[in-house]
Amino acid sequence: MYTLIRSLLFLMDAETAHEIVTRFARLCTSPFAQRLLRAQYGGGENATLERRVAGLRFPNPIGLAAGFDKNGYLVDVLPALGFGFLEIGTVTPRPQRGNPKPRLFRLPKDKAFINRFGFNNEGVEAVAARLARRKSSIILGANIGKNKDTPNEKAADDYAKCFQRLHRYVDYITVNVSSPNTPNLRELQSRNALVAILSRLQQINADKKPIFLKIAPDLNFAQLDDIIAVVNETGISGVIATNTTISRDGLQTSKNQIAKIGEGGISGKPVAEKTNQIIRYLYEGSHGEIPIIGAGGIFSAEDAAEKIRAGASLLQVYTGLIYEGPGLIKRIKEGRVKLA
Repeated sequence: MYTLIRSLLFLMDAETAHEIVTRFARLCTSPFAQRLLRAQYGGGENATLERRVAGLRFPNPIGLAAGFDKNGYLVDVLPALGFGFLEIGTVTPRPQRGNPKPRLFRLPKDKAFINRFGFNNEGVEAVAARLARRKSSIILGANIGKNKDTPNEKAADDYAKCFQRLHRYVDYITVNVSSPNTPNLRELQSRNALVAILSRLQQINADKKPIFLKIAPDLNFAQLDDIIAVVNETGISGVIATNTTISRDGLQTSKNQIAKIGEGGISGKPVAEKTNQIIRYLYEGSHGEIPIIGAGGIFSAEDAAEKIRAGASLLQVYTGLIYEGPGLIKRIKEGRVKLA
């Protein structure tokens, strides 16, 4: 069934298709609709899937990555699909339109997307007001960023504003300094910049809310060593590995088509192995003491298991969900591979 739906959606512009799906999903909050979704996609839970990470209990390790539900419209709908947790965002202090359209492109031959959204969102006030009305009890994270016109030297102010406004409504906060679609944002992955931002958040983190740092898959080993040092120095809860890649290596899509699309970060299968290597390096370099959420290229139970074996405690899906459908979550949970 989903194969047919996907074929129809793939006839449309990628962002238009996403908007149609999310608008339809927003209608599925009634008890009847929720029962139908749970009957079709729920289940697969068992005690071996439970995780305790950063002081939180996750019924299963499979979460939804930031970017799918940027503004928190679906926090009362998506739990019915069987996720163990959700992450909304990226949210910035002020509303932001993002980069000009088109800005989302499919690469079917590679089971991938290129996006250059640029943190399009309704702003922290609108998102906070929506989250204040949420009914679901699923573990929820908020991915936060800076506005495009905020200079890097004042970035900590933007992250602090978002943290202060959202922390009471979510279970954890993710600091996004790794999107390739906001000019110079990735410069904030330097050790000094990260310490400044994360220390600022820890200073205002009175209720000890877990904080995760989302990093790029394009960091070298020396930079990953700095990430480990920063996590230990600032005392944040862990790392999300990884965001999208700017690399264009090894793609099956033609170079002419890639050049025509232009800039943006690639998600999906092409980032899978690179992400696994980073997870493994962080796990070994921290002696397993830094919790890692693995994200990038999960299309099957075996893909999920690879990240767990590499050292991930939790997982996030997005691109795989689009290509494989909402049944992916249940298939991972029921897969004949070990996620423990």
